[in-house]
Amino acid sequence: MPDLHWTIPVARWSSWPAAASAAPDIGFIEPIVRRRLSTLSRVALKVAHECVAQEPARVVFASRHGELRRTTDILRAISAGEPVSPTAFSLSVLNAMTGVFGIARGDRSAASAISAGAETLGYALLEAHAQYAAQPGAPVLLVYADEPADPAYGTIEDEVPGGALAILLDDDTATGRLTCRLSGGEGVGRANAPDNAHAPDRADSLAVDANQTAAETRFATQSQALLHCLETGNPGAWHHADATWHWSWHDLAA
Repeated sequence: MPDLHWTIPVARWSSWPAAASAAPDIGFIEPIVRRRLSTLSRVALKVAHECVAQEPARVVFASRHGELRRTTDILRAISAGEPVSPTAFSLSVLNAMTGVFGIARGDRSAASAISAGAETLGYALLEAHAQYAAQPGAPVLLVYADEPADPAYGTIEDEVPGGALAILLDDDTATGRLTCRLSGGEGVGRANAPDNAHAPDRADSLAVDANQTAAETRFATQSQALLHCLETGNPGAWHHADATWHWSWHDLAA
């Protein structure tokens, strides 16, 4: 598979740790709505709000499991012959967070939701890049949030630890640029890879060399690798099946 490279302008980013012992404060959401939200939606709304507050922005929400735990509770209720709350049902969809966020801010900007297994975060970054490239004058907010699936589903390969991450794409206020690369095999770049008109920002591939790949730190999940890159400025990588995802940071202030 040909390498894919793309670079996004990062104006702000925020994260919420999977190991947090308490739910985050989301006082900007009305109490009547807030008390009905799951932990997943709360952490997603927290990081999203810290990145954009009241600024209009398109939203790309990404989650491998989404509101699967709420859906599982609904299925258990149905199995037991118990009534199902209409509110619980309406908040069980993958894009529930985007609706709550848009209503709270009075923002009618477009919103989409993505799920792509263990590679969800990586492909969400590609989707956010594509949306921003199509209309660079309008910021795009990427929000990733996840939590382990209910034990009823058994062992899940490459399970996520949970937590949330938000990144605001906006060239006008960018503090740095995040380069994303998806390569075949174990991550060794191919200098003679065939041209691909659909590979975003192919020119960026010329800036990725073997030394950077060798210096990468491998992580167990995509979110851990990306957070390492954002927090330290050092490259991070994650390998899955026959592909490796790489992230590197360039500070515009440097």
